[in-house]
Amino acid sequence: MPKEKVLITVKTYPSLSAKYDELVCTAGFREDGSWIRIYPIQFRKRRYSQQYSKYQWIEIDLVKNTSDFRKESYRPVSHDTEIKIVGEIKPDGHDWAERRKVVLNNVYTSLGKLIVEAKDKKIGTSLAVFKPTEILNLEIKEVDREWSKEKLDKLNQLNLFESSDKEGKFEVVKKLPYKFSYKLIDSEGRTSTMMIEDWEIGQLYWNSLRRHGGDEQLACDDVKKKYLDDFAKSKDLYLFLGTTKLHHNTAPNPFVIIGTFHPKPTIQISLF
Repeated sequence: MPKEKVLITVKTYPSLSAKYDELVCTAGFREDGSWIRIYPIQFRKRRYSQQYSKYQWIEIDLVKNTSDFRKESYRPVSHDTEIKIVGEIKPDGHDWAERRKVVLNNVYTSLGKLIVEAKDKKIGTSLAVFKPTEILNLEIKEVDREWSKEKLDKLNQLNLFESSDKEGKFEVVKKLPYKFSYKLIDSEGRTSTMMIEDWEIGQLYWNSLRRHGGDEQLACDDVKKKYLDDFAKSKDLYLFLGTTKLHHNTAPNPFVIIGTFHPKPTIQISLF
């Protein structure tokens, strides 16, 4: 198939796979506006020139991921498949007008409707843009601080087969010691608590932790201030949602938050 051109809007925090190494799930929009998921990608092992940012257009050879039943799921032809960055949509002002043209063509406000579509095998929606009616809180819960020893051991075995021309030993990304979740209400009054798996929230935590000299409480306070006081209260907040393959057909709500879209509100000036 011809190379896919994709506007990247989602990069999840890296996870460990016993089969594939440290992986990132990427998603975005094709030129026709349809969603596409690209997984697996060993993102941090890519050359710097191939480490794309959000809202960059990339070209890449993809094939349907036959191990994933979700219709939007594709994978690179191989782990070495070239990723070419071919463009970018910059913020272009406070309201992100050009980004809005791509991102906001199909916005859900009802989680119930979205979940019904996900469970319907003829539709099978697994990626979506969602506009919450209200964000009630950002919940922060402590979780395991280290990756499982089994996964780390298998990853180290995989790395033994890495080519010797790489400089230094690859260090796996640190595991986040906290789980961050939005508690929200949708347009039908449904209250849900949804985990945020965006790479940016993890990076914000680590950056804040360094800035505060290792004080985890202050770092968590920074995350809460950004995602609650800024994004939820000051910005025009939309959420990128995705299902997990494991829970798509079984969980009451199989969606997690895989990214945020947070321009400033558009200002309409009355003529009267």
